[in-house]
Amino acid sequence: MSSIKAPLFLADLLHARSPSGYEAEAQAVFDHHVRPHVDEYEKDPLGNRIATLNPKGDPTVMLAGHMDEIGLMVTYVNKEGFLYFDTIGGHDLSVISGRRVILQTAQGPVGGVTGKRAIHLMNEEDRKKVPKKHEMWIDIGAKSKAEALKRVAIGDVATYDHELQMLGGTLATARAFDNKVGAYVVGETVVRLAKGKMKLAARVVSVATAQEEIGVRGATTSAYAVHPQWAVAVDVGHATDHPDCDNRKYGETKLGGGPILCRGANINPEVFARLQQAAKKLKIPHQIEADPRPTGTDARAIQMVRGGVATGLVSIPLRYMHTPSEVVDLMDVERCVQLLVEFVRGLRSGDRGIW
Repeated sequence: MSSIKAPLFLADLLHARSPSGYEAEAQAVFDHHVRPHVDEYEKDPLGNRIATLNPKGDPTVMLAGHMDEIGLMVTYVNKEGFLYFDTIGGHDLSVISGRRVILQTAQGPVGGVTGKRAIHLMNEEDRKKVPKKHEMWIDIGAKSKAEALKRVAIGDVATYDHELQMLGGTLATARAFDNKVGAYVVGETVVRLAKGKMKLAARVVSVATAQEEIGVRGATTSAYAVHPQWAVAVDVGHATDHPDCDNRKYGETKLGGGPILCRGANINPEVFARLQQAAKKLKIPHQIEADPRPTGTDARAIQMVRGGVATGLVSIPLRYMHTPSEVVDLMDVERCVQLLVEFVRGLRSGDRGIW
């Protein structure tokens, strides 16, 4: 199978650098691709982007995908000009060092490299250890603290310099499919509904949420403001189709197997049933994930807002989560958009997801 290209909207989101609390570049992409197609478009104090189609419709359905990503934040500069950092979101410390990074600064992007003591300078015991955060740094080529602080400031953030690349066929790799792909899906869904001039009963609100990686914060406030009766969070889920992954512990999901539909306490059973019905109607392959507790996604916040929201979770299978080179199948992404379009079209006036 010949390689394909990612949709421009998705590619633009993947190129945007947007660690939690610093989502401006991803906001601009969502603004550009979504705002022209919807009836109402709002920004809020947490940085969420809220796009509404058919504002007088009933019921209200909220589609949420977070646009923030993990990153590094400069916390200290030593006298030699090396930058020390803290992590934004969950990192595997063993993969941080030796990476090219881009820092966002008031003067524009600044390139750097994450460094640590070379293996040749370690004793046998040290070689067995994962370095701690304070044992790594970012090197921007500065010769002194004063020179470094002319180029960067305390609180500036960095992301890995690993851009979108096709691996062959429909598989692609990038540093931040988690969760630019979810923000793309919810934005593209409302765009297609608008472009297709589809007759809708529902008020459809697609939200690119902020600060998911540090505690589902944007979803908490935006869900309160939107006040939906129905909601679907779109995130990534672990593909367990690679070596060294025990299906007995983590279930069985794979790239190319279609969207993952979650079941469990965080999921309203009526939402799950309708998502599955939509997948079967469109003959979209799909997979099931079981999670007996609140999920590590925006769904856990949305479900508990106000008097409760009938919430579902659709995940896109992903390998190597929270590493600089995450991998997805773009066909799974496209199928997820198709699934949500059909799910939204199936909502009828008065539907509330009460069970």
